[in-house]
Amino acid sequence: MENQEKLFSEFPAVSTEEWESIILNDLRGADYEKKLVWETIEGIRVRPYYRKEDLEDIEYLNVSPGKFPYVRGTKKTLNQWEIRQDIVVENIKRANEEALFLLQRGVSSVGFSFIKKQIFGAEDISKLINGIDLTQNKINLNTGRYSPEIFTFLVKVISETGSDMEKVFGSMDYDPLGNLTATGNFYLSEEEDIQELATFIKKSVRELPGFRILSIHGLNFSNAGSSITQELAFSLAMGVEYLHRLTQAGLSIEDITPRIQFVLGTGSNYFMEIAKLRAVRYLWAKIVNEYKPSSVESAEMYIHSVTAKCNKTLYDPYVNMLRVTTESMSAIIGGTDSLLVSPYDSVFRKPSDFSKRIARNTQMVIKEEAYFDKTVDPSAGSYYIENLTDSLISESWKLFLEIEEEGGYVSAIKNGVIQKKIKETAENRRKNLAFRKEVLVGTNQYANPLDTALDKINTSIAFPDKETQENTICDSIKDFRMAEDFEKLRLNIETSDSKPKVFLFTIGNLTWRKARAAFSNNFFATAGYQIIDNNGFNTADEGVHAAESSGADIIVICSSDEEYIDLVPLIYQKLKHKILVVAGSPKNIEDLQAAGIKYFIHLKSNMLDTLKEFNELLGIKSF
Repeated sequence: MENQEKLFSEFPAVSTEEWESIILNDLRGADYEKKLVWETIEGIRVRPYYRKEDLEDIEYLNVSPGKFPYVRGTKKTLNQWEIRQDIVVENIKRANEEALFLLQRGVSSVGFSFIKKQIFGAEDISKLINGIDLTQNKINLNTGRYSPEIFTFLVKVISETGSDMEKVFGSMDYDPLGNLTATGNFYLSEEEDIQELATFIKKSVRELPGFRILSIHGLNFSNAGSSITQELAFSLAMGVEYLHRLTQAGLSIEDITPRIQFVLGTGSNYFMEIAKLRAVRYLWAKIVNEYKPSSVESAEMYIHSVTAKCNKTLYDPYVNMLRVTTESMSAIIGGTDSLLVSPYDSVFRKPSDFSKRIARNTQMVIKEEAYFDKTVDPSAGSYYIENLTDSLISESWKLFLEIEEEGGYVSAIKNGVIQKKIKETAENRRKNLAFRKEVLVGTNQYANPLDTALDKINTSIAFPDKETQENTICDSIKDFRMAEDFEKLRLNIETSDSKPKVFLFTIGNLTWRKARAAFSNNFFATAGYQIIDNNGFNTADEGVHAAESSGADIIVICSSDEEYIDLVPLIYQKLKHKILVVAGSPKNIEDLQAAGIKYFIHLKSNMLDTLKEFNELLGIKSF
């Protein structure tokens, strides 16, 4: 103990004031806010570091895992979650065989997704779940509008097997408000759907109490490009709308909440996604507690996480494997109850056996080799994550209250309030990608020049029609993939008769020409142009000759600002019949423009619009 005290005395505590003083000194007059504080798309300002004192006003820090308000999760010891994989049911026998195959390979929760307008009877359901131990494995039926009918068949089949109905767990995805969100209409009508849902819940309480038959699809917002605060606020607003309508219909809160699962997306903002699940459990617990449940467990939230579509790409698609890995880690550390990892190729074709195997094994490695199931809420106490959690709680609650002031979820979506907010955020994401404030590796940064897409994509899956539906109550919220505009730009090149060539005219200062050549290479490779790089030319005439001989369509001059003054006018006079581009944003840009240069590419360029303009100049047609 004496040695320990001596050790600590040698490393005295450093105050925040001392840290700030050193930081300000290192900044040498640069703006602290601009250099070190960044703002997320949720509008949350993130500081460069956090300290213990930043936790002083957070009320839930001393709450144990498994305790109200469940910010630290609903689990008390191990961080167990359901490893889920979904099967598209095209053939009953094959779907059953695939389910049994998955359950032998570590999957503990199987989802069956039914093709539109498929209606099955009890005999079909019996064949579908044949051989599955329903007391050991969860089954999830994605049957939407037909869930109440298929639930009846399911109950009949399970009762005939002699299984203990109290020990059978799973879910269905009945969600009238989710259908309104995704299609612009209820299943039948507002009143009929709520009445059917109330009857459905009463039936499930009596006959299959372990089934969560109401799925609240916050995933719709995530896949449409929403921010995290929007996904949480709108999901909670849907939940409150259901609680309000169902309690008015005579159901108790104790009957309702155990029948609900929240389906949330998980994206690539690693720490924010961890904080998201902690924040939403807290808010839901506080909301449910206002209904005065007889048991505090009624305020527990069940979360099924699905890796997001919004940030997945069809070029350099194996990067999607890396994306879902970090997304899975976020969801699991955040305490999700169930996780579905989408195959890396699911956004552009029917997933292959290989991609499905990698998807499920992502979770297996995280569990069996990284031991993520051994510790509940390992992020607890992290100054950064606790502050992110608190910020998400605050900002999501503000937005939730805005929706409540609009009259609740149904009124807000009928009036277009929710659609407008999500559309604005999606547009911000689009702009951030175009200016490379946000990066999708392999798409708007570090593109693989050898990669092609036409040979591997199903265009109807990669770019589904977003036609306007008629006779709807409101506008639907449509999926948004951030990479689509860049992918279409590159597909235009891929389907053109010849690939445009870009010649990098590197000359002068070695450091500047190499840096600007690397930037230009990256810039044009994003669209799939063929890049002709060079080690550097000793004279302008040497470079001009090489540029002419290359047959390039676009010539990019790469040098230093100082050398541009004399070099650019000289090069322009000899190559003005070509598309000439200057790499960088030199201080004497007006002089270069006066000399005839029209095009400049630099860090503040709108990459997407600039490349579209070059495509038009070259007569590249849309695929």
